[in-house]
Amino acid sequence: MRDIIFAGKKTYGDFLKSEEGIATNVLATRLAFLEAQGILARATDPADKRKDWHTLTEKGLDLVPVVLAIGLWSAQHDPQSYVHSRPDFLARLREHPMAVGEEVKALVRSGGCMFPGS
Repeated sequence: MRDIIFAGKKTYGDFLKSEEGIATNVLATRLAFLEAQGILARATDPADKRKDWHTLTEKGLDLVPVVLAIGLWSAQHDPQSYVHSRPDFLARLREHPMAVGEEVKALVRSGGCMFPGS
């Protein structure tokens, strides 16, 4: 979810390239679990029929405030976190968490992400 929200990742290959170095079997299991729980939806990439896109469902989007709260926590404890390295965003999130949460949900719903290219 973090990678969808903050970095705009959509495909299995995108997620596999994340810094954590997640094992392929663990990633596949987690994606399948999140899909089974109705948090993620999977669709064929219109540009490349061999790939699937993973997007947040409305149920998944309801978790955006939770992910942002974790982002606030991580900014206090991890100088390498997505949020810590973006002081303007961090300040807005601290001051207006509900409004920022709604902005993030709208952005992700439209196919965007918070920090393109990250």
